[in-house]
Amino acid sequence: MDKKNALRAGAVATGSTLMMLLMSSPALALTRDDGDQPGSGLSVAETVGLFVVAPIALFAVIAGLVMVLDKSRKKQA
Repeated sequence: MDKKNALRAGAVATGSTLMMLLMSSPALALTRDDGDQPGSGLSVAETVGLFVVAPIALFAVIAGLVMVLDKSRKKQA
């Protein structure tokens, strides 16, 4: 009985995913719209800084603030 339900759930998930993929239209990124003014691209250093260094730095700042401002720990003498 359990195997039958798992098979049915897998079939439904696969079918719905396939239908969503088939019915979605392409992004059409190659055709330009009126008023489209793209900026210049990012350099490698800017890309790494924006997508790697900035999230790590933000995580470190938030984790540091949580550790410093945590008042639930009792100080042991």
